[in-house]
Amino acid sequence: MIADLKKSTETKMHKSVDAFKADLAKVRTGRAHTGILDHVSVDYYGSQTPLSQVAKITLIDGRTIGVQPFEKKLGQAIEKAIRDSNLGLNPASAGDMIRVPMPSLTEERRKELAKVVHKEAETAKISVRNVRRDSIHALKEALKEKEISENDERRATDDVQKLTDRHIAEIDKLLAQKEAELMAV
Repeated sequence: MIADLKKSTETKMHKSVDAFKADLAKVRTGRAHTGILDHVSVDYYGSQTPLSQVAKITLIDGRTIGVQPFEKKLGQAIEKAIRDSNLGLNPASAGDMIRVPMPSLTEERRKELAKVVHKEAETAKISVRNVRRDSIHALKEALKEKEISENDERRATDDVQKLTDRHIAEIDKLLAQKEAELMAV
């Protein structure tokens, strides 16, 4: 029972770290990348729909993303969603196509991106801590039901804490690497 709990805890924590890595990959350093728009949602007939489901997203060149709405009337809503996404992007319509130029990275923009990366890191850490909380709660319940001894519970709790520390250290390391990449001119 304890081995299964540790294994599932580690798997869940690892998924949190992987999600953080995926989020970091979307924060680009000056080059255009379609993944940067993955988190953008558009108001589509009253429900929030991911941009990729209502438009074709392509790279026009190294510094510009092209967004081609599947329905012409969505152009305005897509532009507004991109503007409001806190990515610092300023889309412009060019006929049916919406062009999203990537701003050159000024010092101010680099600091903004560093803040975004910090927020993503904190979200990943919270996710890891939530997995720890759930695992420790499961251990306490097992102790209460007399399925495990106090010593086993204490040892398993220590192991879960070590897993947590290891995953948080990995998140911090990834954060430091991304910050260094962002601040390099």
